[in-house]
Amino acid sequence: EQVALEIPDIPVEVAARGHAYRFELIERRQRAPHAALAQEAEVAAAGTLLSLHCLHFADGRPFALEERVINPVAVPEALQMDFAVVVPGSWLLQHVPWTRAEHRISAVGANPAQAARLQVAAGTACLLIDRQTWRGEQAVTFVRQVFLGDTYDLVARFSPGAR
Repeated sequence: EQVALEIPDIPVEVAARGHAYRFELIERRQRAPHAALAQEAEVAAAGTLLSLHCLHFADGRPFALEERVINPVAVPEALQMDFAVVVPGSWLLQHVPWTRAEHRISAVGANPAQAARLQVAAGTACLLIDRQTWRGEQAVTFVRQVFLGDTYDLVARFSPGAR
């Protein structure tokens, strides 16, 4: 295995593309993990997790929908953060060290709820990124990001034999 992609900081990526960035916190709550997502069960070390839903914008248009859960045992300070004004992913990258990450990248059609948030028709082509991070053996966070397929791409640079 090798890492071909870094963990993106969405505000930095949007700005690098020449667009004005903003985000909106849609929902914040502590809850039990969803039984259908094994990643959430792993993040919910103490049986609960911090759940954040955000919408990222580029030039006032929806850019990405984000559903993130954070392990409150691994990152207790997240429970006190005002994620209505602080971008959760950026804050995590700047304040919470991690030792391992896994990306799963898929092409999907936006489901009706995602399409409504992204202001597109249901079934619109999207890029789905599921990412989980750990510190040692402790799960830190799991995030599902849905990007509009015609506005986002992933680029990895590497050379032969680089491992």
